[in-house]
Amino acid sequence: MGVLVDSQKEGFGSSWGGLKSLVRRKQVDSAHSKRSGHHQLAKELTVPHLIAIGVGSTIGAGVYILVGTVAREHSGPALAISFLIAGIAAALSAFCYAELASRCPSAGSAYHYSYICVGEGVAWLIGWALILEYTIGGAAVARGISPNLALLFGGEDSLPIFLSRQYIPGLDVVVDPCAAILVFIVTGLLCVGIKESTFAQGIVTTANVCAMIFVIVAGGYLGYNTGWAGYKLPTGYFPFGVDGMLAGSATVFFAYIGFDSVASTAEEVKNPQRDLPLGIATALSICCGLYMLVSIVIVGLVPYYAMDPDTPISSAFASHGMQWAAYIITIGAVTALCSTLMGSLLPQPRILLAMARDGLLPSFFSDVNKSSQVPIKSTLATGLVAATLSFFMDVSQLAGMVSVGTLLAFTMVAISVLILRYVPPDEVPFPSSLQESIGSVTLRYSERISGKNPETSTFVDSSQPLLGNKNVVVDCPIIEKQEAQAYWTLTEQNRRKIAGWTIMLLCVGAFGLTFAASNVWIPSLIRLTCCGVGGVLLLSGLIVLTCIDQDDARHNFGHTGGFICPFVPLLPIVCILINVYLLINLGAATWARVSVWLLIGVVVYVFYGRSHSSLLDAVYVPAAHADEIYRSSGDSLA
Repeated sequence: MGVLVDSQKEGFGSSWGGLKSLVRRKQVDSAHSKRSGHHQLAKELTVPHLIAIGVGSTIGAGVYILVGTVAREHSGPALAISFLIAGIAAALSAFCYAELASRCPSAGSAYHYSYICVGEGVAWLIGWALILEYTIGGAAVARGISPNLALLFGGEDSLPIFLSRQYIPGLDVVVDPCAAILVFIVTGLLCVGIKESTFAQGIVTTANVCAMIFVIVAGGYLGYNTGWAGYKLPTGYFPFGVDGMLAGSATVFFAYIGFDSVASTAEEVKNPQRDLPLGIATALSICCGLYMLVSIVIVGLVPYYAMDPDTPISSAFASHGMQWAAYIITIGAVTALCSTLMGSLLPQPRILLAMARDGLLPSFFSDVNKSSQVPIKSTLATGLVAATLSFFMDVSQLAGMVSVGTLLAFTMVAISVLILRYVPPDEVPFPSSLQESIGSVTLRYSERISGKNPETSTFVDSSQPLLGNKNVVVDCPIIEKQEAQAYWTLTEQNRRKIAGWTIMLLCVGAFGLTFAASNVWIPSLIRLTCCGVGGVLLLSGLIVLTCIDQDDARHNFGHTGGFICPFVPLLPIVCILINVYLLINLGAATWARVSVWLLIGVVVYVFYGRSHSSLLDAVYVPAAHADEIYRSSGDSLA
């Protein structure tokens, strides 16, 4: 083909066979790639909308129960510190999301970033895991609304017959009509438009935040008058020690899951480079502040060992003669569940949309309604599945599976930041239909090289980027280059290789360290060896990445001018370590269920996604030549 060829196919060779599809990467959406015929989503969202999505998706009803459980079993009066540490850990992932969301502002969130930075195989697994997360999460949240609604009306049997749960003996299931109806209502609202649904979510989220503010203000007043009895204990501030407080942090970390929903709406944000980082940071800060203030108040009202594990906040107020406060708290729980339900059903259609655009799922899911500019078919499919699950199944036992998708996404986003900084993709995929334009640019570059180097051979190594100027480096034995130029070219190639291997070994070290540290059943010698090797790999990786330069191409990668993640490589490495630790500690039962789902995903990819991928016949060329090929193609991309 000459200078510009499908270098990924050439580079991997036939030995990779079908596996080369796993590592093919797509291009960041640009003005050129958006001409491909896909209908774009409506750009309607600003910072207040993103804050409403982030806070509404994050603060669920669990916080109304979590404070009692974690305080009694792990943290004691140090519960607020546990929430602070967990918030800092979540902020590490938020920093990574903020950079990638502003650089790659398209639908798909972690799936989209993984496809650009890592490859198609990993991106497929992330997207498939996120589909499970949002489906199970939405159904579980919907099932939790009807019991709380019943409490508002006087008890379990107070709901109308068409809304209350019913036991069906023949099927041995308890159906929940209220849950299914709520899912359909939210689905209909999401189909109207992103701005309208976000406005509704903002109203519900505001009601939830007001209930939490009531808990903080009224509880603070009670605590001031009663002398904060919960803090005057002989056991001190850390009754379970620092280890107990850290264990509490690991538990409450999952209360921060949800801010990633903001990133899924990146394509619908008016100014993504500015608004997405602000929306993510503000939403997470509000959640952390509210969690900590509620914890400080409730733990101060009642000694941690006397808390009711099921209704800690209501019981704390009741112990001070404010039984009526239970109604406000229950309203807060209901509104929290409703906003979380909207936050669970909002991202999944956009994940399906992104995967269908890339050809990995049927094009049915990529249709965007011309009037509302939302993926209505994907939204209806999501709502139908979630409503069916919430109606027939008690998915509480599957709730742990929700965390797997989120933690996998968090881990892959941190890895993507490292790849973007040190070994960003240096090739751009073009459809094979542009072969003529690619050929003309190839001929042009060949003529330039021949004109400047009359003695050169006609053979040119296609793996080297040719910039068409006097400093171009051509791997040809006939051409004599200055020694300094050859040295620096070799250094850059080696730098990318060293960085790539370091990132891979770093991930291996994080897994080995956390796996050995978390499983006490492993023989002590093997366990200590794995911990030592993993720690050495992590520390060595940090040192190597700190010492070598980051890739200059990072400055122009994707959409520039947005947020830049600080403290790279330290911050992403710590983020990887925390998320891998939490993944390993989810339990064998959870991983067994998730493995079945991921295995199904592998089968779907092998028999459909791999052969329908939009990159199936892509031609990869050096990124430096992309603009000229686009100009040469003219209107052929339209």
